[in-house]
Amino acid sequence: MMKLKEKYIKKVMPAMKEKLGYKNDLAVPKITKVVVNIGINPNTRNEKMREEIAHDLASITGQKPIPRSAKKAEAGFNIKQGEIIGLMMTLRKQKMYDFLDRLIHVALPRSRDFHGLARSNVDNGGNLNIGIKEQIIFPEILAESAKGIFGFQVTVVSTAENRQQGLELFKLAGFPIKVSEQ
Repeated sequence: MMKLKEKYIKKVMPAMKEKLGYKNDLAVPKITKVVVNIGINPNTRNEKMREEIAHDLASITGQKPIPRSAKKAEAGFNIKQGEIIGLMMTLRKQKMYDFLDRLIHVALPRSRDFHGLARSNVDNGGNLNIGIKEQIIFPEILAESAKGIFGFQVTVVSTAENRQQGLELFKLAGFPIKVSEQ
């Protein structure tokens, strides 16, 4: 099985140049970073639960998450200014490619009732947004030892200028994108 970075250089770049008419290798869209986010529910803001979530995310991505705090208070959601409401990490270079390889080839096929990613997951900026419902689809997390199930969001950021270029990039890179919306 060809790694994602190697596949991009050997197969995706030439195919994109041929299909979309790029003259220069540097003009071809590429994946620049992966952002992983999780919001922490107001009812589960205790320190121990946050540490367990951070540990699981660190195991999945290979990088320690950064706590994100509320910029302003919101009475309707019972949030105080400065309170930690989420965790986030940005993956680049080799960690990004390793994470994406595991996501495409191992985690997504293990998710329940998975039939492919919807084409609407690619936004107008050419970025792919994936919602993961359960962290236990990753092999690094043992379902028996998981204290709680949580979901998180993965955003794959590309240099594509529009949705069409982004879709083409992700399809050629091996992301399981559905052929048509159903």
